[in-house]
Amino acid sequence: MNNKPLSYSLVALALISATSQAQAAGFKLFEQSTSAMGNAYAGRGAQLTDASVGYTNPAALIKLEKSQFSAGLNLVNVDGKFTNASATSAKGLPVSGKGSDSLGGISAIPHFHYVNQINDQFAVGFSVAVPFGTSSEYENDFVGRYFAQQTEFQILAFQPSVSYQLNDKLSIGGAIALNYASGTLSKYKDHSSLCEIGAGINPSYSMLSGGAFSDVAQSAYCDSLYEVSGDDIQPSYTLGLHYQVNDNINLALSYHSAVNYTLEGDSTINNTPITGEFVPYTQHPEQYWIAPTIPEMGVYGAKMPVVDLTTGKLAVSPAKTERSSLGLDTPQSLILSVDSKINDALSLQFSGTWTQWSKFTDISVLSEDTTPSISASTSQPQNLNKAGYIGYIPEYWSDVWAFALGATYQLDTHWTLKSGIARDFSPVNPDYRSARIPANNRTWLTAGANYLSDNKWSIDFAGGLMFMEETSVIDHEYNAQGQKIYNSSYQADYDINAYVVSIQFNYPL
Repeated sequence: MNNKPLSYSLVALALISATSQAQAAGFKLFEQSTSAMGNAYAGRGAQLTDASVGYTNPAALIKLEKSQFSAGLNLVNVDGKFTNASATSAKGLPVSGKGSDSLGGISAIPHFHYVNQINDQFAVGFSVAVPFGTSSEYENDFVGRYFAQQTEFQILAFQPSVSYQLNDKLSIGGAIALNYASGTLSKYKDHSSLCEIGAGINPSYSMLSGGAFSDVAQSAYCDSLYEVSGDDIQPSYTLGLHYQVNDNINLALSYHSAVNYTLEGDSTINNTPITGEFVPYTQHPEQYWIAPTIPEMGVYGAKMPVVDLTTGKLAVSPAKTERSSLGLDTPQSLILSVDSKINDALSLQFSGTWTQWSKFTDISVLSEDTTPSISASTSQPQNLNKAGYIGYIPEYWSDVWAFALGATYQLDTHWTLKSGIARDFSPVNPDYRSARIPANNRTWLTAGANYLSDNKWSIDFAGGLMFMEETSVIDHEYNAQGQKIYNSSYQADYDINAYVVSIQFNYPL
């Protein structure tokens, strides 16, 4: 985030807990099917297992040939750490704090799917799933707290779908989803290094006041936190094809549309300094002492924090609130899948997923308030340098591919065993990789099983290990034109792995 206050706190969903940044490429999630997870999501949309196939490829619903529902839950345990972390403030002073610590925790991602077989040609379905999400949180004494403290973003999708059998081999399908987006971004505010300077500021104020104020250092500036809250609801659509080449090979192609969100809410910040130029707008201007202006010494009282005469310390402004919005785009994607039967017991699966992350160029928080209190400072030329801007983070992500291979083995009439491996390439631009999403390329290893009862209900189990390549982060502050500003910086090394267990219950109707 920018050195001027910026964080984005979107209302968290009550239905789901925070998702982990260690899942799919960027903040895209694949955890919408336990049965597909057993194969590392290889063959998803082509392999005909249960109602969860409908979220990825609605064309496959008619191929199930029976009405049913599936409900599942993923538990994600992120095991990560950062080391060798260091940071400098806006004035280039070293920031104190933890330079190494663990990252992670356990999160839950649920999903629900339903299909109703209308006749031999038509089927309809409904899914509730989490297609995107990311979450990370650092301790308050994290050395990079001026760049990131909490990051949380989630989308909950409600997707009705329809499937139609064109002929013996080809079926088509479509779905329109209603997506609720919310999340959190926060960070501590670097007020021109007033926290780092600390008591070192006392001699200057003692000199300027003729000795009247010799102990003005304000510790509250070290606890200045900026946060924004908001959410949005937007539609998206999915198109799918399912083609049976022969009795042994199924092909699937599915497309998921991009979505443009405008997350609206309130920006808030506390413990900010009151400078001389804003004293006339305070409720009691007589309460403050303004430093004199001495141009030949480079002293401009209007730009300096004032002294609160009631405390003798540098003044602290009451919490500020400003209506704001954040534009965020989730990408379109295309999935090609194959399910190939080798013999009566063994089948192999493959999927290739293309995701257009290149549309994700930045995160910008804009003022929507007629009486701005925060952007009056953040949008100034020396800061973000663009009217109405509260914050700006350059991203410039790239389009990426993910590939998966899986194997399914029918052990007996009750048990089916699954395994898979996937390679997931990160879209994050290494030049702008940040503490918020320190992602890199990932490899997934998964295994799963399905138990089919004599009464035809079934349970899927799956587990997965994610290994991410070790990552280095070097971050800076930027204005709205993408130019580096201030002398602030953050760097660290990250090592993040994840473990997932999943269960899904399938019941025929």
